[in-house]
Formats: sequence, C-alpha cells, structure tokens
Amino acid sequence: MAAESRTAAHRVLVLGVSEVVGFDLTIPSQILSKAAGPDGEKLYDVRVGSLDGGPIRTSSGYSVLPEVDLEFLAEPDTLIVPGTYVAGPCTDGTLPADLAGYFAALPESTRVMSICTGAYVLAAAGLLAGRPATTHWAHVEHFRTLYPAVDLHPDVLFVDDGDVLTSAGVAAGIDLCLHVIRRDHGSEVANRAARRSVVPPWREGGQSQFIERPLPEATGDGTAAAREWMLERLAEPLTLAAMAERAGMSVRTFARKFRAETGCSPLDWLLQQRVEHARELLESTDLAVDRVAEQSGLGSGSSLRAHLRRKLGTTPMAYRRTFRTRTEDGRTEEIRA
Repeated sequence: MAAESRTAAHRVLVLGVSEVVGFDLTIPSQILSKAAGPDGEKLYDVRVGSLDGGPIRTSSGYSVLPEVDLEFLAEPDTLIVPGTYVAGPCTDGTLPADLAGYFAALPESTRVMSICTGAYVLAAAGLLAGRPATTHWAHVEHFRTLYPAVDLHPDVLFVDDGDVLTSAGVAAGIDLCLHVIRRDHGSEVANRAARRSVVPPWREGGQSQFIERPLPEATGDGTAAAREWMLERLAEPLTLAAMAERAGMSVRTFARKFRAETGCSPLDWLLQQRVEHARELLESTDLAVDRVAEQSGLGSGSSLRAHLRRKLGTTPMAYRRTFRTRTEDGRTEEIRA
C-alpha cells in the first residue's frame, strides 16, 4: 500500500473469529482508543474486521457487523485475535484454510497479539512454537495437550515476547492493551488511558489469584491476621520465619496456607504491598524518593526505581508527575480523566 495512504495513527486490526468472545472483541477499541498524544491526537486507529467482511458471530448470542476495508485488513501494524471458540484451533490443533492463508500473507512487520483463547489461533498458525505465551487458566491443560511446543506460562496476566504478545482471560486483555500503550508511548500516556477507562494502570499479581481452588477452612487459623500484622510493619525488615511465627505455624505450613489464600507467596505478596504503599506515598506526599523507599520498606531509592520500572515501566518522579499536579497556591490536586 502506498505510504501516503496510511494514517499517522498506528493501525490496529481486531480480527473477529466466530464464535468470538464479545467482551474480548471490544477491549482493544475501548482501551487503545483512549491513548492520545500531546495535542489530543489519537495514537491508534482501531478497527474490527472479519476475513469475509460479514457479521462476526459472538458466543453471547449476537453478531457484530464490522466496517473495515480490505487494505486495512491486509496490512495492519498490529493484529489482535480476541478470545474465540472456533473449531480447529480450539478442538484439534488445525487451522482453517482461510485463517492459514491470512496469516501466511501478513507482513513480517505486523505485531500479533491475542486475548484469552485467541492464543489457540496463534498457536495453530505456528506463531507460538518454542515461545512463551499464556491463555485463560481454565484452558491451560487442554492448550498444553494440543500445543506442547508452546512455553505456556499459566500464572501471568500477559506475556510480551516482542512481536508476539498473549494475555490471559477476558479482563487480562485490558492489562495487555495498557502494557502495549506503555511500551509504545510511555507510562504517562498509558496511565491517562487507564484513568479515562476507569481501570487500574497496573494490576498486581498474576491470574493464579483467580484460579478456582478449595477455600481454606474457616477455622481461624489462616493467615489473615499475619497479613494485617505485615501491613502495619511494611517499613520494617520482615522475614518468612517471623511471619510464620506470628501466625503460629511452621514456615512450610504458613507458606502453603498463604498461597492457598492469596494465590502468591508471602514474600511476593509483601513486595506487592510495599510497592503499592510507595505509589500511595508518591501520589499523596512530597517525600523524597529515598524517604518513600524507606517508609514503604523497599530500602533505597534505587530499589524503588527498579521495582517501579519492572512493575509499571516508569520512574518514581514520572509516576508522581502523572498522578499529581500543582495549583498556583501549592496545593496538591489529583489529575482526573
């Protein structure tokens, strides 16, 4: 396609494969369309399409009529495959001829993403062999049976492997789209898009916290009291042995029960709470970065910077600038969408 016919915005095609998960189909449009440049210009041109141009049947009992031209369909900058229950990829590992032809003709420069069971389509197309990926936790064992060559990570919300990205089920598609905005345009743009969509810019933990598991018996010997004790002492050095002692358990029993109740290890949970407290301090106080790190239990400013960079893709000062501004009289004022 001639360069002059391209729009300035990054072209994103959401390819509906019947039966598509209706919620998944709408996520990219809702999230990516909120990303705006310094002059308010849209950074992504997001369109929904089907291979034959006809209605896309959803798994919720309705159909969507897409509006996308053939040029856009053939050469997207990013292709997103939402969750689907299409036969072949989701049943026996095969790819329908029309999908196979489409993927074979995609430009090599196209970034490819999936939401939820859309990973089945990418795997059937051969795009995930030998690569890290994820999908909805409820489909992990079935997915592994069909696609043993995929390095499946069942506990995360999304996997970024450069030109191929996959997410866990349903709402994890929101996390993935915000991550892509952050990767493409930085944390400030992603955080503003999140605020406009009334969703958190970053969710702590992985999808393991949502996996169905037997609820701990309500015997009063769980880890809730220990977690409350930990929250009151975030700035103090806390060891696993001290946590277990507070709960009146052995270290092994405490770690097992803690994971059963929260979906993560005690030390991972503690780190999440410390980072969250640091974010609150950055938003609500004028404390220096080193003091924020000390009061949140992260030790030093360099440690805080490393954790924010890894978890949010930003720095403490950039985070503070994004979520706070100053009025002329010096009062702190929250930035609202």
